[in-house]
Amino acid sequence: MPVGFAIAIAGSPWVIVAAHQDRSMKYYRFTMAAALALGAGSLFAQQDTGWKTSAGLNASINRGNSDTLLAGANILTLKKWDKNELSAGADAVYGNNRDLTTGSRVTTAQNYGAFLQYNRLITDRWYFLGRGDARQDKIADIKYRITLSPGVGYYFIKNEKTTLSGEVGPGIVFEQFERGASQQYFTLRAGEKFTHKFNDKVRLMQEADITPKVDQLDNYVFNFQATLEADLTEKLAIRLTGQDTYRSDPAPGRKANDLRIMAGIAYKF
Repeated sequence: MPVGFAIAIAGSPWVIVAAHQDRSMKYYRFTMAAALALGAGSLFAQQDTGWKTSAGLNASINRGNSDTLLAGANILTLKKWDKNELSAGADAVYGNNRDLTTGSRVTTAQNYGAFLQYNRLITDRWYFLGRGDARQDKIADIKYRITLSPGVGYYFIKNEKTTLSGEVGPGIVFEQFERGASQQYFTLRAGEKFTHKFNDKVRLMQEADITPKVDQLDNYVFNFQATLEADLTEKLAIRLTGQDTYRSDPAPGRKANDLRIMAGIAYKF
């Protein structure tokens, strides 16, 4: 059975969307959109605009005594010029499991997210930043969660092999649970990013942040992600990613922690 994710491209940033209403049409649109995305991305890269972009895919399909599907996609693009740094990314995960007795399918994973961040360097180390994040997670009962956060950052380490930066600032969250009213509240945001090149072919990328409510610091969301990537060719790489999201006050009937470990391939435009 074919698997795919709809990837829409408008130069940059990139957006990933997965349809899930009709299975046959879903896979058809999924595959066609992915093919168009790769073609458009290659054309975009050939223009040498300074963007560095990579797209990753992973999938697991089981048939026989079990009938399961789990697929994921992500894309990241980055551009640095003068005293400016602009990054954007998106990711999507979808999975289901079919009951072999009744034939009915149950969704086991369905979440999508995207971010956009702009940094303006004021020295070689210090920078101002503006960041926006958006996420939907059906299984965690989150209809939407949008976070907007300005702030200030500092590069503790900044060289050709390793970077380590920290960020802090205020923020505002707009969110709604599937079975609840929408709400908005102010937060604090603290985050860090770490990258390291072991050699010309192997690299590690890691980031984490925490956003507690300003009037209730024990109510927070913590996000962590780490990716180990190794080049197979100039354009193709294998990738292992671990993601963890902890919400201290989850939706009613939901667990606080979600952990995913995914392996797949990545293509660099």
